[in-house]
Amino acid sequence: MYSTCDGTAVDRRDFLKVAAGLVAFGVGGATWSARAAQGAVTSLSPDEALAALKSGNESYVSHPELCSIDLAAQRNAVAAHQAPWATIISCADSRVPPELIFGGHGVGELFVARNAGNLVDTATLGTVEYGAAVLGSPLIVVLAHTNCGAVKAACDVVTKNATYPGAIGPMIEPILPAAIAVRSEAGDFVDNTAKESARRTARRLAASSKVLAGLIKAGKLKIVAAIYDLPTGAVTYVE
Repeated sequence: MYSTCDGTAVDRRDFLKVAAGLVAFGVGGATWSARAAQGAVTSLSPDEALAALKSGNESYVSHPELCSIDLAAQRNAVAAHQAPWATIISCADSRVPPELIFGGHGVGELFVARNAGNLVDTATLGTVEYGAAVLGSPLIVVLAHTNCGAVKAACDVVTKNATYPGAIGPMIEPILPAAIAVRSEAGDFVDNTAKESARRTARRLAASSKVLAGLIKAGKLKIVAAIYDLPTGAVTYVE
């Protein structure tokens, strides 16, 4: 997981100034040199970043033995500055490591937020805003996966009135509308719900964040939803 606690990290007040500038000036008028760590951001466009993820996943599926990385060299290269070229909101499931399934990426390339069910709460929204507005990441992928335990729990609430202890019940509540919406659809109920939940989450990101909406309007950011298939390793993008 990438950290913003390196020696050149911007403090919270400076970040808020950058974010405010993005909103007030429609992104284009903001001072882009005010970064978390001084240095150039990625030169990839949103579409180029998406193409790189697709190509990486194809390699992971077809030739996983070629997904090798030089971690020592990468660690040294990004020690003073990070410029991730894609942000991934992924499930915390141990079988879905974004750096691996998108082609064997090491440190400094992907900005990753993970939680059960790949949901977006305040902390996750702030994380992806930081990645896009401050670090210059041009792409956000909301990544669901097949046979997701959090999604299955939500489906069981809908079909069986299941209950869960502690904070698990409140955690999966945002998935319930997606489960209700696809309950009558043909196919696997859990996987259909996972796709619908990711789709809805991607839409809500732009709707709930002026920072992200401004970047999208300026052509600097794209938000997409996808689902990872556990048996095959393939990532499929959903509308």
